[in-house]
Amino acid sequence: EADWWPSRECREFVKQKAAGTTKKGGAPRGSRLVGQLNKVASVQIALRLPEPDVAKARELAARKGIGYQTLLKMLVHEGLRRESRRA
Repeated sequence: EADWWPSRECREFVKQKAAGTTKKGGAPRGSRLVGQLNKVASVQIALRLPEPDVAKARELAARKGIGYQTLLKMLVHEGLRRESRRA
């Protein structure tokens, strides 16, 4: 098991799991936006957020059946889109 975690197979499994589907099949979870965001190349960043905000994100994401990081990514995407329309 220790060898599996750093492997390419593990990374692919984690990506598929985040998208809501694994090699065994199954329907993707989340909205169409979640699917679109998962297809776009991503850059890893680190943000420090207040604990109450993270707790709220986890709560809302659980209700929607998605991961809290996916929810935060969706919220950032929507906010940027909204702001760019104003400019």
